[in-house]
Amino acid sequence: MKLKEGFILQEVGGQIVVIPTADDMDLNMMIKLNGTGAFLWERLEQETDEAALVNALLAEYDVDEATASRCVQNFIGKLKDNDLLA
Repeated sequence: MKLKEGFILQEVGGQIVVIPTADDMDLNMMIKLNGTGAFLWERLEQETDEAALVNALLAEYDVDEATASRCVQNFIGKLKDNDLLA
């Protein structure tokens, strides 16, 4: 899985946000992410899978596998709900 093209991840005013850049998108939309969301977003800019995302969280954060898996599933679910995956 991979994110759709046309978004940039930036820090704006101390907040991590995703801003659409494609002409056919609502350019007034902005997505606010926490640190974990930004961490996952960056990995989803390249083709990856759920297991790799869980392993990345386990390597980066002090979290158990069940929590990491639940976090990844929730994040992917929100991306799918908003049609942000390619």
